[in-house]
Amino acid sequence: MVKTAELDIDKGQKISIKDEELASLRKAAEFNTICNEIIPKSITEIRRLSSRLSSYPRVLKKEDFERTVLTMVYTAYRAAQSQGHQKDTWAESFVNLYKALKNDLMLPYNKQPS
Repeated sequence: MVKTAELDIDKGQKISIKDEELASLRKAAEFNTICNEIIPKSITEIRRLSSRLSSYPRVLKKEDFERTVLTMVYTAYRAAQSQGHQKDTWAESFVNLYKALKNDLMLPYNKQPS
């Protein structure tokens, strides 16, 4: 049996693991720090990240890639919770992050000699 951890995002946008046993693990503490202190949570910060990623000249470090994926998850959540213009803004930010990560994944193939 595989145990999955549900996440909770409160009104202040703090992310936490619901399962107390899983939340007590060291890796969960690292996850908590990354989600609540490192990944961007505002549209402005996420747009800045997308802009930096779109012009990044080499493959991302593993940590940066993982953090960007977590930012995408957060952005998708915010898009799902929003309506109207806000939903469009969050969705556009999600797509921009997706394009930046896709570009990062394709970089090794694009630099191969013809």
